[in-house]
Amino acid sequence: MKKFLDTLFRGVEILIAIFLAVMIVLVFMNVVFRYLFSRGFAWSEEIARICFIYLVYLGSIEAMRDNRHLLIDSVLSRMPVAGQKALYGLIQICIIWLMGILTLGSWGLMIQNLNDNWVATKFPTFLVYAAGFITGIAIGIIALANLFRMIVLRMPVSELIKIRDDTPDPQGAEVS
Repeated sequence: MKKFLDTLFRGVEILIAIFLAVMIVLVFMNVVFRYLFSRGFAWSEEIARICFIYLVYLGSIEAMRDNRHLLIDSVLSRMPVAGQKALYGLIQICIIWLMGILTLGSWGLMIQNLNDNWVATKFPTFLVYAAGFITGIAIGIIALANLFRMIVLRMPVSELIKIRDDTPDPQGAEVS
């Protein structure tokens, strides 16, 4: 299962890199064409906007998985173990609740805009709201997994809030 998830999130990282590259190329191309020919591509702005939206939302999923999101652990690390578990559990429950709101709101906007299209590209506008829907579900599942690891697998909170880092250290050994 871990190998499957690592492969899945590696795919997300590649997708983020593709969106970033497409966005940079399209914006640069548009600037050059506007400067040289006083005319740009209207469709490039829409595609760059969609790429940026998915870049941010997919990056949020990746940050949640690797614990690279905003977490102020100074209070959490100074608490007794029972307090750490209670506070960490409360944080994960709040995340699940907020992601439920994001998911339901995004779903409603997707349905509401199902028949609308962007002006230049004719892409369906619900694609924008699908990013929130995907993010809400993914981060909610990650938060549920965090609760599972804390309650069922009895992992210490200090291990759960540790930043996951798969980059090799200078000596060549992998850091986890």
